Amino acid sequence: MFKRKAYNALLLWKEKYSHKYAAMLEGARRVGKSTIAEEFAKNHFKSYIKIDFANIDAETLEIFNDIANLDLFFLRLQTATGIRLYPKESVIIFDEIQRQPKVRQAIKYLIADGRYCYIETGSLISIKQNVANIVIPSEEYFIDIYPLDYEEFLWATGNKDTYNIIKELYKNGKPVGEKLNRKLMRDFRIYMAVGGMPQAVEAYVNGENFEEIDFVKRTIIKLYEEDFYKIDKSGRLAKMYYAIPTQLSLNKKRFTISNATGKRTTEKDKQILSELLDSKTVLVSYNTLDPSISLSSTYDETCYKMYITDTGLFTTLLFNSADKSHEKIYAKLLSDKLDANLGYLYENIAAQIIATSGNKLFYHTWKKQNNNHHYEVDFLIASHAKIVPIEIKSSAVNTHKSITEFANKYSKKIYQQFLFSQKDVDNKEQLLYKPIYMLPFVLEDLQ
Repeated sequence: MFKRKAYNALLLWKEKYSHKYAAMLEGARRVGKSTIAEEFAKNHFKSYIKIDFANIDAETLEIFNDIANLDLFFLRLQTATGIRLYPKESVIIFDEIQRQPKVRQAIKYLIADGRYCYIETGSLISIKQNVANIVIPSEEYFIDIYPLDYEEFLWATGNKDTYNIIKELYKNGKPVGEKLNRKLMRDFRIYMAVGGMPQAVEAYVNGENFEEIDFVKRTIIKLYEEDFYKIDKSGRLAKMYYAIPTQLSLNKKRFTISNATGKRTTEKDKQILSELLDSKTVLVSYNTLDPSISLSSTYDETCYKMYITDTGLFTTLLFNSADKSHEKIYAKLLSDKLDANLGYLYENIAAQIIATSGNKLFYHTWKKQNNNHHYEVDFLIASHAKIVPIEIKSSAVNTHKSITEFANKYSKKIYQQFLFSQKDVDNKEQLLYKPIYMLPFVLEDLQ
């Protein structure tokens, strides 16, 4: 069990909302939902019963066929599990609740009964086949579970001081210094390579090499692929997922479904796309047409980019090959000696940090004068009744025409403007340069 920030969200739920809502831990598969739920139940309730609907015997499952008589239902549940429930002091965990939609629908009545608390965990919970023919309960307190963020990763690796040091360096506002910045960037690139999926982090903590860590990540990706084929047997959904790194590398202004599937885009493809978004395995960023504080009301839902929710998985997809060269590739990544321009890899980690901080993802693209090429600002954040444009670079920071043009065009609407890269703290006129590992603290200040 790694220390997770979602644990604090559960503490808040228990203190203020557990009498009216079931906690719903939602996220992609293998991000640690079940572990967090069970660890919390152990530490904060007198007893708990965990029902794993992904691994349940027929006898126990039969208990859920009739929940109308709650006295009998709770009695049978305690008998089947051998665990005693205490009114107001026990919690029941419904793990992988999406597999039993009727049980999820019954949450309304279980909460109204008031005897016990309830925690649900779910992946793919909004997928059409998992909500068909049920009334989705309004008595759910949603807690999004993402892969471990950088601070959680440092906790897991026993490096408790680095994050606070970075925070102090950020507050200082002065250059970090070439030697220290190189070290901090190397540490951060380790996180980018490993990612935040608990199994991959565990492998790294246990001293496994990157070939083994990569194998762990590939098993997770394979699991996702199997899920995608269950939802869409044509394979188009899986092709969309696998196409994300390639499409980002092409530096296009939008994700193109037809390029991913190799076929003309249909209405079915658009429906499949919504299923991909509901899987929580990807993040979507929309092109806003009129950058302003109300970004959510001005975006074009037909023009978007997609990112992988975990940058560690993105790295594995990026270097997807059948050979045994993964270890060498990771070594080059960690030492910043890869030949390719990996700006889109840093763009993905920025998207992950922005999304996990509670912000929706938006970007802005517009045509250059007198030609068909476009300017593009990678991300936009609303803050202090204005907007904050953010540009992401892998290394070279001398060229930043897009954010400069954006600043000229929307100068009255801009609160601050940032360029994040591997380079040290700096500023040129109004443009603030920060190393990418400082992005979480900038987002905190913008809230």
